Amino acid sequence: MTNPKVVVFRCGQEEYAVSVDHVISIEKIEMTNRIPHLPDYVDGLTKNRGELVPILDFERILYGRSGGGDLSRLLVLHVDDFTFALKVLEAKEILDIPTEQLNQVGLVNYARTRYFTAVANLDERMITLVSPSVLVDSLEGIKEIKQYMVDLKNKEAEAE
Repeated sequence: MTNPKVVVFRCGQEEYAVSVDHVISIEKIEMTNRIPHLPDYVDGLTKNRGELVPILDFERILYGRSGGGDLSRLLVLHVDDFTFALKVLEAKEILDIPTEQLNQVGLVNYARTRYFTAVANLDERMITLVSPSVLVDSLEGIKEIKQYMVDLKNKEAEAE
């Protein structure tokens, strides 16, 4: 089994990571188009490589407060047929995590934290691995947002 390669980011005081397989890019937050009446974890929409992408605030998902600041970044992720940006406090590094350092999380059975798949127990730090596909599928109201984005992409394709 190969060591997973992940993008490490910070949210609150903790470190999290997602597999590089899902990462399209890491971007500075520039223009956000806020849209009323969306779930509170959705900051709005942004454009990435010509495509509209919803921004999900990971700090709000985890802690119920908005993350922000000069170090904030957008991790643009793609899972299945859905592209979204995860707003995080700081994107830190790309890291190979030795498989023997990964511990399965007992909390994956808890409905609200199913998206935590493992914890990397490294010398001076612990990094919680997040499954982006499980994360988006566990959010309330996300199905409607995903459907809207698919419909929007189809309309754009028809217009071309």
